[in-house]
Amino acid sequence: MTTPASTTTVAPPARTPIALVGVILVASFMDLLDVTIVAVAAPDIQTSLNATPTQLQWMIAAYALALGAALVTGGRIGDLYGRRRTFLLGLAGFVLASAACALAPTADLLITTRVLQGLMAGLMVAQVFGIIRASLTRQQMGAALGAYGGVQGVAAIAGPLLGGLLVTGNVFDLGWRTIFWVNVPIGLVALAIGRRVIPESREPRSGRLDLAGASLLASALVLILLPIVQGQAWGWPVWGWALLAAGLAMLVAFVVFERRVVAAGRQPLFDPRLLRNRAFSSGLVASLAFFGGIASFFLLLSIQLQDGTGRTALATGLITLPYALGSMLTSGVGVALAPRYGRLLLIIGSLTIALSHVVMWQVITRVDSPMWWHLGIPLLIGGLGLGLAAPPLVNVILAGVPAAAAGAAGGALSTVNQVGGAVGVAVLGTMFFTRIAQSPPSSTVFTDAFATVLPWQAALYLLAAALMTLLPPTSSLHPGSADTNPPGNG
Repeated sequence: MTTPASTTTVAPPARTPIALVGVILVASFMDLLDVTIVAVAAPDIQTSLNATPTQLQWMIAAYALALGAALVTGGRIGDLYGRRRTFLLGLAGFVLASAACALAPTADLLITTRVLQGLMAGLMVAQVFGIIRASLTRQQMGAALGAYGGVQGVAAIAGPLLGGLLVTGNVFDLGWRTIFWVNVPIGLVALAIGRRVIPESREPRSGRLDLAGASLLASALVLILLPIVQGQAWGWPVWGWALLAAGLAMLVAFVVFERRVVAAGRQPLFDPRLLRNRAFSSGLVASLAFFGGIASFFLLLSIQLQDGTGRTALATGLITLPYALGSMLTSGVGVALAPRYGRLLLIIGSLTIALSHVVMWQVITRVDSPMWWHLGIPLLIGGLGLGLAAPPLVNVILAGVPAAAAGAAGGALSTVNQVGGAVGVAVLGTMFFTRIAQSPPSSTVFTDAFATVLPWQAALYLLAAALMTLLPPTSSLHPGSADTNPPGNG
């Protein structure tokens, strides 16, 4: 079925907006949950599947990288072929991929199924804001977007806690596999309801898919990450560095190719002209550094707490609770003050997170066998900083982008957030595991490795804060852009 190119197919206002928003939020919650829940279960996964440190890094990085890659083209697929159809396809695929993750008999197969899970999550999440925009009234839209922000906060808390409960509870003797099985019944219910309540909508004028550009970008990212993650296992050979150089060269080739797409009058995957905008280019690097620190921190903290100090997955989840609580305490402040003090909030938030890493470094290097409250103090500080900086980050960056380019810029930022997480896990995870491999066995080897990484994580936030000084001072959104730019799932 085709739609005239001169019009946009927009669904009538949903007759059951609560059910529609509920389905969308449940799907988003599952995606956000899978970003954090695996970090807590990582030590148990490593033991159960006899996974190497390299494989453990890929279990986290592969999901983030696949999610980011799918976000790039997912929105365009929904515009062309129908957002409802694409959302339900992504949700069904996510459920199947989650079951495949739970059944994975080896670490390599788990990594493969995590890639599929990330791709399906990206396809699903990319439709969320388009469905909200096309299916709800303006008043309903505001409530839905507010609820989405609340779900992000809840997922931040639920990930570590639910992961700890499921792994420690060992339901049906399934251990860590329950963190994936839990998605199946929830996803099936959401799928059944979604088929009934989500109306179809599309944007036929969005242009054809830039599959060549997507392939170039994905190949470049894999070539960059592969030698970083595998370097320790490979022994840092010369050809590994050659792969890294090839990945960087392919990234340049991607930009050149996208310029040709623009010159030909076609719709690019990424418009290189955006890089001429100082606020946007600075914001890209700031986001890369900001989200690169978050993903790696929780993975390495979880390993340090469980393998290094002998704590259970549940105890680990409870220890990280102050971080999520701190974020919830200040996220409302960040959203409320961003229209006037957006840039200042970002800088203060990033510096606060950097301070939390310095305090954490002091705690683990100076306190023998730190108690939960020793660790809770820096985690609370970090959460307070995250709540100030994360909610307004995308909108502050977009405030410096022309209104016509806000949608494309927002999609690029969402992708960079995921790529930043993957790169952070790759680089800092490699640093962590390399220190362990090169150190003689001792009771403090994990703590020493974690102490080595913490200053580098603090440096990432200092870099982000410095780049944020180049951003617009407020987060004033362009009209109509709020619903086209999903915040990052970091």
